[in-house]
Amino acid sequence: MPQKNSPAGPPAATGPAAEPGDILQAAATTDIELKRLMEAIYLKYSYDFRDYSGASQKRRVLYALTQLACPSISELQSRVLDDPRMFQQVLQYLTIPVSEMFRDPSFFLALRQQVVPHLRTYASIKVWIAGCSTGEEVYSLAILLREEGLLERSLIYATDINPVSLDKARQGIFPLSSIRGFTANYQQSGGQQAFADYYTAAYAAAIFDKSLRENIVFADHSLATDSVFSETQLVLCRNVLIYFNKKLQDRAFGLFHESLGHRGFLGLGSKESIDFSSYATRFEPLVRAERIFRKRPGLV
Repeated sequence: MPQKNSPAGPPAATGPAAEPGDILQAAATTDIELKRLMEAIYLKYSYDFRDYSGASQKRRVLYALTQLACPSISELQSRVLDDPRMFQQVLQYLTIPVSEMFRDPSFFLALRQQVVPHLRTYASIKVWIAGCSTGEEVYSLAILLREEGLLERSLIYATDINPVSLDKARQGIFPLSSIRGFTANYQQSGGQQAFADYYTAAYAAAIFDKSLRENIVFADHSLATDSVFSETQLVLCRNVLIYFNKKLQDRAFGLFHESLGHRGFLGLGSKESIDFSSYATRFEPLVRAERIFRKRPGLV
């Protein structure tokens, strides 16, 4: 019988520690598998994620592996190619449809104060919200334009590559549990009414006034593969470009520049900037702190 407080025995045997070279080789293999997966998705389904940020893409795919009980990226690729339904599931992880109404309230306040006065000078207004996700930003802008008396002469193009997100956006139904945060954002953004005037609460959901959708066109559009479809006075693409590499960011900025009419406005996310892109000289800051820019005159 061992004595109390006797010294511990030798540590249990363990496997050999991974060598640095093995770790680097495994990481390189993962990167190769990721590229193959993205190429396969592009060739099979025409969704182009090849120029999305590598680090973000890797996190999403590895998370998808755990959620879909898939042992490897190669196995995931096989399943995606064989089953379109599996691809639709993977698409939800690749696009991360997460947003909120009046996100970054100071941005919407700046829109109201600095951009709306210029929009008033147009007989009709066209707005493009690129990467609209599940529609929170779309309804936020519709509410803002209605309060400023501009919604009836506005047309909002809300685009995204994720059909599931677009369907949710069309419905205009959001969890009632989110409304408290949405309301606070709305108030801080310069909202002029009671936020509750815009929705009806039912069955733990907030159903937004369908009249807000009358001037909205929801459509599938990829910044990676599609072209410009209309001239606009305002483009919003917020918290999307942070997931692109520089090449794809430049392509997106090119689309926005082409879409915007004379002296049009571009709004980006709080962590995004046009400063180091190929289009930096073609825009000037209107409200730099809020990432609102204006197309410079005389440049095509």
